[in-house]
Amino acid sequence: MAHDILIVGGDGDLALRKLYPSLFALELAGQLSNVSTITGVSRAGTAREELLDRMLPWLQALDDFDEACWDRFQGRFKFLKGDATKPDTLESYKSTMTPGGSGLIVYLAVPPKVFGGACRALKESGLAVPSTRIVVEKPLGSDRESFLNVNAEMSEAFDESQIYRIDHYLGKEAVQNLLALRFANVMFGALWDGNYIDHVQITVAERVGVEGRKEFYDEVGALRDMVQNHLLQVLCLVAMEPPTSRDAFMIRAEKLKVLKSLRPIRNDDIKLNTVRGQYVEGSLDGEVVPSYRSEVGEESRSKTETFVAIRAEIDNWRWSGVPFYLRTGKRMQTRASEILIQFKEPRHNIFASQGHALAPNQLRIQLQPDEGIKLHFLSKRPGLGDLAMEDVELNLSVPESRKKRSYDAYARLMLEVLNGDQTLFVSAEEVEASWLWIDEIIEQWQSAGVKAKPYPAGSSGPVDAAVMIARDGREWSDLEG
Repeated sequence: MAHDILIVGGDGDLALRKLYPSLFALELAGQLSNVSTITGVSRAGTAREELLDRMLPWLQALDDFDEACWDRFQGRFKFLKGDATKPDTLESYKSTMTPGGSGLIVYLAVPPKVFGGACRALKESGLAVPSTRIVVEKPLGSDRESFLNVNAEMSEAFDESQIYRIDHYLGKEAVQNLLALRFANVMFGALWDGNYIDHVQITVAERVGVEGRKEFYDEVGALRDMVQNHLLQVLCLVAMEPPTSRDAFMIRAEKLKVLKSLRPIRNDDIKLNTVRGQYVEGSLDGEVVPSYRSEVGEESRSKTETFVAIRAEIDNWRWSGVPFYLRTGKRMQTRASEILIQFKEPRHNIFASQGHALAPNQLRIQLQPDEGIKLHFLSKRPGLGDLAMEDVELNLSVPESRKKRSYDAYARLMLEVLNGDQTLFVSAEEVEASWLWIDEIIEQWQSAGVKAKPYPAGSSGPVDAAVMIARDGREWSDLEG
């Protein structure tokens, strides 16, 4: 029994850069044997051969591109010109599907404003059957109300069990390994709470600016674009209680509890515990980089934030009193994403009389550009004499020699869709709960008149972000780009 895959927006940027390469990676890995056809649908006048020509360079960029696999992939690929919000288009597609296939997978690689029309057309054309799976990705609304409207439109045609909401950070190897680290190793599981952990930092730093997304980004900003989904989803995996099993429902239920336990940031706390920033002209790699306002338009007086730092707290037994510091920004000095778990210092220093201070242990989980896990601890420096201490790094990452292949997050997530496993996808309740927390921050920013602080492109963000964490006697980690 074979699946058919339909990509709505099949000639768009997302499809070319991410979806076709991820599916081709699965072809290389022998994981598309249960897929009969991959069809891109678009209103543009692209011909199948033209789209394959545009697609090919993205596939050739994969390390192990193979001509034989390319031939097989082309054999599966079809293109349909038409409007996927019109039942006639989808009825035409229906006639090309595999007779007796096991199900249809529809990826909506289009803006959310198209979701409702596409779902209605799928229903009216008879394609929204129980075996159909529909994949969507952010932005899932711009606030709680708009998300609920988008979700209601999808829910008219599909059950929650059929909807796969992608957050590609959940497909990263290091993020998935976080579950194994926490729940398969007693040494970390026993220490994973406020008795031993001093604080947590979650950072997503980008060197790029808004590039081709300026209209979208200027309406959204860093808080909605990055914190509401990526950073909060990573926070959930760090902070969640052990699920009773790896069942998707159980894991999503535990993540939801975390989101509902986030302390609202209100009143005077909004200025103390959040920082907005916007990059101004600076330099990267010795080259002058224009300001955000210049990138979105010479006459722009945009107040949109390109940087956010937040001091968050989770009000439950495990994490009471442990701050979670979140930060994300564009045009930063380094491209790096990581989770830093900083443990508390030992309660008593037996080496104090010898003048040795004890640095806290750190667990660094790197998400990009390289994925890996490193544990920092103190050890005696080799040699005679005093017990001099030095910081030692234990690399817990999988050695390159043991890696069969480095898979893109989208490839992993597409494989999970094919397998019908929703573990790495986000539930409607999670999205709604995250929007509730984010909406209140936005409301408080507006009522308190919190403005975006300038920071030079190529820096580590506004000074106010360093002040915020320094107020607690802590400092941001140096990112390993």
